[in-house]
Amino acid sequence: MAKKSKNQSISISNRKARFEYELLEVFTAGLQLQGTEIKSLREGNANLAEAYCYVKESEVWVTGMYIAEYNYGSYMNHEPKRLRKLLLNKKEISKIVSALQDVGVTIVPLKLFINHKGWAKIEIALARGKKIHDKRQDLKQKDDQRQMDRALKEFK
Repeated sequence: MAKKSKNQSISISNRKARFEYELLEVFTAGLQLQGTEIKSLREGNANLAEAYCYVKESEVWVTGMYIAEYNYGSYMNHEPKRLRKLLLNKKEISKIVSALQDVGVTIVPLKLFINHKGWAKIEIALARGKKIHDKRQDLKQKDDQRQMDRALKEFK
């Protein structure tokens, strides 16, 4: 993989989440990472496709998130799919815990990025699963928008 320059931003998104879930509220959390994980993230070697979050003992954890092993790491390299703690303040955690009491509400990771200070952050959302007809309606709206954009492009 090509090296990224310092001013290039890394952003890994979970595109499937916005299609599968109705997003209720979005939070930005820090990630508790081990040594070589941040180096691998800076190279863009991560995936959120199978990741999900849960609350255990008033702490929020993300599991299933894949961060590839660092290419130049030694025997001290990290485990790619290990459990990672999210760094949120108490007020945000209590809001998440109270929202999870509702039936059908879950925590979904949306985007993994590195902020302007160089810290790894993850965008998570309280979400409710969409029904099949909602998904069809979203696809129809997307298709209609695409057709309108094409028509405007041809008109100009």
